[in-house]
Amino acid sequence: MTLFLPQQPGTVLLVGAGPGDLGLLTVTGLRALERADVIVADRLGARSVIDQLETDRGAPLDAEIIDVGKLPGHHPVPQSGINDILISQAKLGRRVVRLKGGDPFVLGRGGEEVIACRAAGVDVRVVPGVTSANSVPAVAGIPLTHRGVATSYTVATGHDQLGEIGGGRDHTVVVLMGVGTLINSAMVLARSGRGDDCPVAIVEDGFGENQRVTIGTLGDIAFRAARRGVRSPAVIVAGDVVTLSPYADGAFTQATEPAASSSELVRNP
Repeated sequence: MTLFLPQQPGTVLLVGAGPGDLGLLTVTGLRALERADVIVADRLGARSVIDQLETDRGAPLDAEIIDVGKLPGHHPVPQSGINDILISQAKLGRRVVRLKGGDPFVLGRGGEEVIACRAAGVDVRVVPGVTSANSVPAVAGIPLTHRGVATSYTVATGHDQLGEIGGGRDHTVVVLMGVGTLINSAMVLARSGRGDDCPVAIVEDGFGENQRVTIGTLGDIAFRAARRGVRSPAVIVAGDVVTLSPYADGAFTQATEPAASSSELVRNP
């Protein structure tokens, strides 16, 4: 039995847009967008996928597009408002696609939207997406786990209690939405057992036109990020797996030794 049947009128599909590259959108997600009556879209990932899809088609999508994207510190449509839009549109008998960046259930508040729809008696389903927590580090050649280097990883936001994450440098930490809190996050991770010389990578605008990789350590990454003008969206990776990235080639003689000179640490793709 197929998990995702053709969407019926009066239903909501939460679709993961992935990191913003149309090629990483699932086939089910693509079909949902092409058949939708209305698309309620985020800013990161989602808007880019819509633009690429319309370019490939040579024509706009048939669906009405409702933009509910958030900017850092500016949420023009609160979560409760997004929930109301999904419910009201579905109750008008429309095929509603809620297009969310990454995966709806990975730091995307998708669970809240599912609960709200179910409470209102709206049929809602989830189409998983490729989360930026996994895909963006891969762009920089960073495996989140690697035999003999790291066997586990944690995904958190820059607003979470990073000091409570267990493990050492063999436990990879991926931080989303963390540029604004980078100084504090780096300090907390260093003091909680990873040390100032723990390797760190910041991947900006993964899969986008301004993709860039910055390599450093927990002790100096905030300085390097400030000097380069690192901006969101970005994914931060801390742990010994960073040394496996080609962008780190020559930056670290060993994962346990201090970083090399600044000219070796900062590399563009």
